[in-house]
Amino acid sequence: MPLPDISCLTNPTHKYNIHCFHPPPSLQPALPLFIPPYCQNSHHRLHLPSLDQPFRIQVEGPLIAIQKLLPKVSWHTPNHSPIFPLPGGPELAKLAFKTIYCREVDPDVPGDMVIRDEYKGWLREARPDVMIDYYGITFDHLVPIDDIDPEVLQINIMEIEDDGGIYANKYSRFRIDPADYTGKKVLALPRCCQTRKGTTDRRRVNEAVNTRDGRA
Repeated sequence: MPLPDISCLTNPTHKYNIHCFHPPPSLQPALPLFIPPYCQNSHHRLHLPSLDQPFRIQVEGPLIAIQKLLPKVSWHTPNHSPIFPLPGGPELAKLAFKTIYCREVDPDVPGDMVIRDEYKGWLREARPDVMIDYYGITFDHLVPIDDIDPEVLQINIMEIEDDGGIYANKYSRFRIDPADYTGKKVLALPRCCQTRKGTTDRRRVNEAVNTRDGRA
């Protein structure tokens, strides 16, 4: 899709006209999602949660990075459809779940993974084309259905290849070498590994879920 020569909202060092945010399914091999097993805050109680802990997890990031994880998924949004979630949302959630807990989602475990909300970053500058450049999915693990304020684990997917790691290094608590990731894997940082404190993560994520459920 040809786009006007406008700066990318999530990474101003490049222009949108070099990207295609919802191509047909790609034949490129999927890159693995990588969450560091430790960082400067590796003893943080949320890094990473144990399998028996109830948690609400939000994983989000720029579509250019997510497409490397799920190259066969189309993120085409023909209109501002209320359909929830986008087809790629559950796939991203399953991938994050497997990376965090080192196993697949078990359908025989009640509440093992339940999709609760999604975030779509609409690209206003691309109008009249309707498209997104950023996406997030929220899912629960063992959270009781009546819990409106569970613990939240925020995970941000980082795009490294496109700007040589400038953005990722700005917000990471440890030094990131782009050579370790480019064409090899996609980095995702829990909030405890970021310089951003995320003091509103729990309230923001839970309010979004409660709003979708009609509880807010």
